[in-house]
Amino acid sequence: MKKVLITGISGMVGSHLVDFLLSNTNWEIHGLIRWRSDLKNLSEHFDRINHKDRVFLHYGDLLDPFSIQETVKDSAPDIVFHLAAQSFPKTSFSAPLATLDTNILGTCTLLEVLANSPFDPIIHVCSSSEVFGRVPKELLPISENVPFHPASPYAISKIGTDLLGKYYADAFQSKTLITRMFTHTGPRRGDVFAESTFAKQIALIESGLIPPVVAVGNLSSLRTIADVRDAVNAYFLLVTKVDTWGEAFNIGGTNVKTVGEVLQSLLEISTCKSISIEVDQERLRPLDADLQVPDTTKFESATGWRPKISYEKTISDLLDYWRQRVKEEGSGLVR
Repeated sequence: MKKVLITGISGMVGSHLVDFLLSNTNWEIHGLIRWRSDLKNLSEHFDRINHKDRVFLHYGDLLDPFSIQETVKDSAPDIVFHLAAQSFPKTSFSAPLATLDTNILGTCTLLEVLANSPFDPIIHVCSSSEVFGRVPKELLPISENVPFHPASPYAISKIGTDLLGKYYADAFQSKTLITRMFTHTGPRRGDVFAESTFAKQIALIESGLIPPVVAVGNLSSLRTIADVRDAVNAYFLLVTKVDTWGEAFNIGGTNVKTVGEVLQSLLEISTCKSISIEVDQERLRPLDADLQVPDTTKFESATGWRPKISYEKTISDLLDYWRQRVKEEGSGLVR
């Protein structure tokens, strides 16, 4: 039985990865959480966690090497999915040092501990499509060879993450694989991301908890939408089918939409038909990565992966997720 360690296990992607691994493997799953982590996304597995049935949680922090050493020792991983990060680009403008510390120094801490451990796991280093930043139209779709042009401190931090993954493969023969995942969403998506905050606001409007106005930022940015459940399937295929250590792979969906078009998709399936849109200056970034269209040929050739979940299901499930949250938490979600 393989043992896997997931950093960021309580996030959207980490929790969906747990769902996938429990359903499709017999692997033992270990997850790194911080003492203040919200475990709501893992609530379906609390019984397993409490009975130590295939799912084990370890307290620690990427910026505390001693806790990472203990976590690695106790989990003895065959595979590591490094998903933990300060993952919101907008936040990185107001908290650049925290973003750089967590994403670069935290990744370095993890890779250094693993390189000096008795274990030799396959390590999935989760970078981001944001590393490409502001891409000229003539370079679309974006291949792995497109130059980096970061448009936020978050993107800069993920370039560091990306390069550390390759460095540890080259210098220490660590079995790293780097992914640059384009926009992926669905149930459990944090409300700091555009399409999820739209869905949350619509759900609150439908319940009469806020006025029928959706606050928005930049609606013209182009995104390629994938479902988070397709994303975790891609990550599984990555660590089970690829052995070219230090390589980076673009992964993404096939549905190219402006942020405004995603909002319209949500409005069309809302039960409230009188919702207006209002630009909120605080939701605008100083700089935006505005043309996010991937070339995923390299990854698909290596793994055979293709997205399976339709855009319509992704959007519908995202809105239903927030409807359920509003039903359970009510006005506690208004902020």
